[in-house]
Amino acid sequence: MTFPDITPDLKAAMPELRGRLLANQSLAELTWFRVGGPAQVLFTPADEDDLAYFLKHLGKQLPVYVVGVGSNLIVRDGGMEGVVIRLSPRAFGETSASGDTVSAGAAALDKRVAETAAAAGIGGMEFFFGIPGTIGGALRMNAGANGGETKDVLVEATGIGRDGTRHVFGNADMKFVYRNSGVDPSIIFTSARFRGQITDADVIRARMHEVQSHRETAQPIREKTGGSTFKNPPGHSAWKLIDAAGCRGLRVGGAQVSEMHCNFLINTGNATGHDIETLGETVRERVKANSGIELHWEIKRIGIGQG
Repeated sequence: MTFPDITPDLKAAMPELRGRLLANQSLAELTWFRVGGPAQVLFTPADEDDLAYFLKHLGKQLPVYVVGVGSNLIVRDGGMEGVVIRLSPRAFGETSASGDTVSAGAAALDKRVAETAAAAGIGGMEFFFGIPGTIGGALRMNAGANGGETKDVLVEATGIGRDGTRHVFGNADMKFVYRNSGVDPSIIFTSARFRGQITDADVIRARMHEVQSHRETAQPIREKTGGSTFKNPPGHSAWKLIDAAGCRGLRVGGAQVSEMHCNFLINTGNATGHDIETLGETVRERVKANSGIELHWEIKRIGIGQG
C-alpha cells in the first residue's frame, strides 16, 4: 500500500525546515517485530527547535505519531496515514550526569541511562537496564521493570505540543499510573531529568547484572518480539493467566506465543502485523473464557489494519 506523496507540499509550507522528510517509508524495519506498512510521511527532526517549527506549521488535520526504537509497537499492515516522527539518537540521544541527577534525550536508550547513572555512582536507575526502549517511551508509559518505575526517579520532562510550544512537566504533572501517564497524548517528549541516590558503584553494577541475568533467563530477548504484551491485572501475573488458558506456544500464521515467557509474542519469521494482533486478541479471548479476567494490551498498536 502507498499513500499520496505530500512531502512537496510540506516542504513548500516549511522553507526553514532542517530535518528529513520521507514519503511512504517502511516502518517494519523500525520495529522489533519487523512488521507493518509504510508511513505516509516519516519526519526526522534536526533538533528540538526544528521539531517545534515543524509542528507549528503542520496542518492540524494531519495525524501525528511518534516512534522510538519500536520495541513496544505493532504497526498494522496498512501503514500509517499522516506523519510519523522519529527522534534520532544523534539529535535526541545524549545522556549526562551531575551530582545525583541524570539528564537524557528522549531518544536515549533506557539501558544507556542506567549505564550513565552507574558510571556516576548514582543508584536507583538500575531497572532501566532491563527495559528495551527509549526514554520517550518510558515517559509516556511509565515504563518499569524489576521493581522500579519511571515515576520513582523522574524530576521533570520536557515536550513539544502540537502547536509547537514547549512544555515542562514535573513528576506530579505527569499523572503517572501503572504503565501510563496522563499527559496529553499530542505532547512529544524531547528530554528528561532523573534523580537517584549516590551509591557504591559495585552495588549498582551488581544490581544491573541481576537485571540482565533475569532478562536473559526468563525472556525471549533474541527473538523478534515486542516485549511484555499485556499489562498485569491487579493481583495477577499476565503470563500465568495466559499459561493457565493453554496459550503457551499458540500460533496464528507466523506469530507465536513464546514458549519461554507466555506474555511475549514473537514473529517466527514471516508474521504479518495482522497475525500478531490476531494472536494477541485470541489470547485475550481464551484468558477471559478461562479465568474471567480481561487482559489489556501493553504493546501499542497503530495504523490501518488489513485482513
